[in-house]
Amino acid sequence: MSTTQSERLRELLEPLVTSQGLDLEEIAVDSVGRKRVLRVVVDSDTGADLDAIADVSRALSAKLDETNAMGDAAYDLEVGTPGAERALTEHRHFVRATDRLVKFQLAEGGEVVARILTVDEDGLDVEVPGVKGRKATTRRLGFPEIAKARVQVEFNRKDKKDMKEEEEA
Repeated sequence: MSTTQSERLRELLEPLVTSQGLDLEEIAVDSVGRKRVLRVVVDSDTGADLDAIADVSRALSAKLDETNAMGDAAYDLEVGTPGAERALTEHRHFVRATDRLVKFQLAEGGEVVARILTVDEDGLDVEVPGVKGRKATTRRLGFPEIAKARVQVEFNRKDKKDMKEEEEA
């Protein structure tokens, strides 16, 4: 998708997404056979449930039909949320990933896998898990130190609610 088309679609669709209480994270147009697919990724601080996705999808579809922004050729509209292993690129992404395990590629080289504890304007405090029975350690990462960051999927982690229920039992 050309930058101009991407920018034009963002300008057209972002106000609609924002009016639904969501953030427009990504827009992509891909060719699939003879059809084109317009993929729109949305999110919010509290996440986006299926009802919110359906509502914004209907609003975007109506706007696209009204303006003919995708032209006369057939296309499919897909609206969804970022994947489980999303890349963190904006300040709000780091805030939303608080308590999540993240793999950081450092600007100076090397990597750190750590849990985000807090986020402020300058960077974040993370907890690096201990290895081989050692205690976890905390570390400060400034945003300039981070080249890339990606949320890691955890299958066995108990959330705070589960741990609280176990303590009460």
